[in-house]
Amino acid sequence: MVFDKKGTTTTVFQENIELATFLENLNKSYLKIKNDHLIINLFSFSKLTAGDILEFLQLSNTHRASNKSFVLVTEKVAFDQVPDAVIVVPTLQEARDIIEMEEIERDLGI
Repeated sequence: MVFDKKGTTTTVFQENIELATFLENLNKSYLKIKNDHLIINLFSFSKLTAGDILEFLQLSNTHRASNKSFVLVTEKVAFDQVPDAVIVVPTLQEARDIIEMEEIERDLGI
């Protein structure tokens, strides 16, 4: 698992492993990154379903409850295939844009 920290945002990358192992490693490492906005890059997974994305729901809810952004990046699952509680975008730039918009909303108290 690779962490790329820029400012208050950490992007998590993973090389080819199974999703269950990735989630386990992410949960184990969470204490190190819990104070940052998180972008979870899922490009290395050749197959993902909406059900796979739902595996991130609990972590997403926990992270977002602390007023931090949590964004998944994949082209395999469209944002309209998952609940609004999980943010899914197709590119890293869109993930950064979402975090920037959410920071502005938090600053404005929206």
